Amino acid sequence: MTTEELQAIQVDKTVDARGTSCPGPLLAAKKAIGEIQPGQIMEVLSSDEGTKRDIPKWCTKKGYEYLGTIEESGYFKIYMKK
Repeated sequence: MTTEELQAIQVDKTVDARGTSCPGPLLAAKKAIGEIQPGQIMEVLSSDEGTKRDIPKWCTKKGYEYLGTIEESGYFKIYMKK
């Protein structure tokens, strides 16, 4: 998805893991994914550089759809669909 499409997306769950380092953001995402239904979208906010690699790999492993990442000032917004 393009940055514009990601910015316009309706998010069902936001996980704010900014300020935690690996594996914190991934663990927070794993916990939160159980709170949404299949087809819903989750946004993970992270300031850890490794999360940009970890979340897409985890999505592939678990069968979730990685939608993309937006880089903000000092953190990332990572989008995925359950």
